[in-house]
Amino acid sequence: MRTSTLTVDPARLDGVVDEPLFAAVAQEAAKQKISAFAIGGYVRDRILGRPCKDIDFVVEGDGIAFAEATAARLKVGPVHVFKNFGTAMFMLDDPSTGSGGPMQVEFVGARKESYSRNSRKPEVEAGSIQDDQERRDFTINALAISLNAGRMGALVDPFGGILHLDQGLIRTPLDPDITFSDDPLRMLRAIRFANQLGFTIDPVTFEAIQRNAKRLEIISAERIHTELNKIIATPAPSIGFKLLLESGLLAEFFPEMVELQGAEERYGIGHKDNFHHTLQVLDNVCAKSNDLWLRWAAILHDIAKPRTKRFVQGTGWTFHGHEDKGARMVPTIFRRMKLPLDEKMRFVQNLVALHLRPISLTKEEVTDSAVRRMLFDAGDDIDALMILCQADITSKNEKKKERYLRNYEVVMRKLAEVEEKDRVRNFQPPITGEDVMRAFGVPPCKLIGDIKTVIKDAILDGAIQNDRKQAWQLMLETGQKLGATPVITEDKAREQGQEQGQ
Repeated sequence: MRTSTLTVDPARLDGVVDEPLFAAVAQEAAKQKISAFAIGGYVRDRILGRPCKDIDFVVEGDGIAFAEATAARLKVGPVHVFKNFGTAMFMLDDPSTGSGGPMQVEFVGARKESYSRNSRKPEVEAGSIQDDQERRDFTINALAISLNAGRMGALVDPFGGILHLDQGLIRTPLDPDITFSDDPLRMLRAIRFANQLGFTIDPVTFEAIQRNAKRLEIISAERIHTELNKIIATPAPSIGFKLLLESGLLAEFFPEMVELQGAEERYGIGHKDNFHHTLQVLDNVCAKSNDLWLRWAAILHDIAKPRTKRFVQGTGWTFHGHEDKGARMVPTIFRRMKLPLDEKMRFVQNLVALHLRPISLTKEEVTDSAVRRMLFDAGDDIDALMILCQADITSKNEKKKERYLRNYEVVMRKLAEVEEKDRVRNFQPPITGEDVMRAFGVPPCKLIGDIKTVIKDAILDGAIQNDRKQAWQLMLETGQKLGATPVITEDKAREQGQEQGQ
């Protein structure tokens, strides 16, 4: 069992009611003669000395009316009301709350909940602070601070949450089977908190996750990917993914990643476990970048290996074309998980498609032409591609690893040289389709694409420079070879283009 490296300090609660927000809540509670408490993640993080971006308050009464009265007392607003949930919130710019910026402050009336088997939407009714703490997901998130006279600033901890913080333990307040069956998303949250905080999931709680993993089917893909992205955003998401695999949760929403697991041997020739290799690459990327979508590229870079795996006698295991097939799988996975199908998805897809290119360059002499083509295909994604490429060097053979890393540095230097000299990143062809149509007096047709491809390849291969005059001459030569006759000079074409505002 891993032990927490965090220091629990309940004394961090001292003086909390002297802060403007808490003082206002306490004063309003006294005025309305109702009980009010700060509860949940804010209390947990304050005790641990971690920053927190939002604060939740529970009152034994009307949470919406209490929020409006507190906002008026603090002279802040607007107050956003969510009647369906019985909650209200406002933003407060108060550095004393510990985040160094605006905080989201939310109020709700204490409640108790009951669930039906086929839905995670509960039946809700008014309740006490104890009822409210019982419905919380974990003991460390059920901690509350009293803001009432006689108990001002006291920690309300009916389930031993402060002890579990000290032990670095994730445990449910009540029977974990009921907790997870009621709202199966809590199983993902258990793993996310374990990953974020460096805590261990209580064995009884973890066994309940394994028993209830299939209950995840009633949770929307959006809520699942929100929790998954929080795991991916941690410094070492491999911890969370191993727990997701062991718990059975990963198979419920990401079967393609589960398929990566396992090494196979035939005739004494084996291949590595691509699940653990992927996690190592992911952690390596995390050490270099906080970019969520670059981390997704690391997760998906080898996703097609199980579907392209072949054993070839005399050669061994091959995964030919896994980068292309993997790139084609990206939209399917993003669509199913309700991840964005925009430039973020296209960025991930491009990196998956190209992730072998830099590594292949380390196995041979690096030519300007090969580097130009990689720059052309990667465009603005080249820096992210090189981070992924370096992260993908995970060989346990130290000599082989050192050789790849040395060659990687050669490729990086060559990239800088070629980019400075040839301006290939985000390549814009010096000859446009309109130029070809004017030069040969033709309408849109196949000839235009053929000529532009010849010019592009000539520039990338170094046959001509990325220069309009050289490209124009090649256009004329190519067009004539393809049976077209020039009808206009370059100067005249440029003149016409300017007249048309091009």
